[in-house]
Amino acid sequence: MAVAGIDVGSLTAEVVILEQDKVLSAVIIPTGANSIKAAEKALQKTLDESGLNRSELEYIVATGYGRVSIDFADKRITEITCHGRGAYFLDPSVRTVIDIGGQDSKVILMNGSGKVLDFAMNDKCAAGTGRFLEVMAQALEVELKDLAELSNQAKEAVSISSMCTVFAESEVVSLIARGLPREDIACGLHQAIADRTAGLVRRVGLEEKVMITGGVAKNAAVVKALNEKLNIKLIIPQEPQVVGALGAALLARDEIA
Repeated sequence: MAVAGIDVGSLTAEVVILEQDKVLSAVIIPTGANSIKAAEKALQKTLDESGLNRSELEYIVATGYGRVSIDFADKRITEITCHGRGAYFLDPSVRTVIDIGGQDSKVILMNGSGKVLDFAMNDKCAAGTGRFLEVMAQALEVELKDLAELSNQAKEAVSISSMCTVFAESEVVSLIARGLPREDIACGLHQAIADRTAGLVRRVGLEEKVMITGGVAKNAAVVKALNEKLNIKLIIPQEPQVVGALGAALLARDEIA
């Protein structure tokens, strides 16, 4: 009884194939310009890794911003529900999920049964998301993967006044021109993301334990800043980027149970 969950985001597409409670395979690929092609490619790659044929999948659930275009999915479910379900499956003690993806961030509050009680979402711009970090890394002339390490070398965080990606990029360029250390600027950027995310948390209320998901969960500097800002220790899944796809797969499994 194999099922699949597909999470198509703005920057990456993730697929998880599940059989009962066992993850057979999980794949992350860039979304590119065509979300349908990305979903098809990611699904085929996941099938190849699991040794299954397409016909052996009994149900497919799609989620993420690109879910509406996945016409081969049996059902489409919001990412709020899918991320909550995936996080709860990984750790039933989790009550709050902070998801920071490529173009949006969200905070989800759940009860002891994993039911979503409330959520807050930043979906108006890319402020404080993976795309924001990509642009800032380019402005600082470092690889995105090296941004957290650069931040860890800071002596004092530089205050960043704007979280708009366009204005923040200009601000970073201006700070560099003034001779401020790049590491201090990087630290300030991570602190700004933590501040913005903490604002979302305050809108729904903080209930421990708290899990962070999404690609930005792989940035140790963001995690550290959030730990300090919220005075907690965030739970980080082994692969935080596939939690939404995992939740979608679990919901697919429920449909045929």
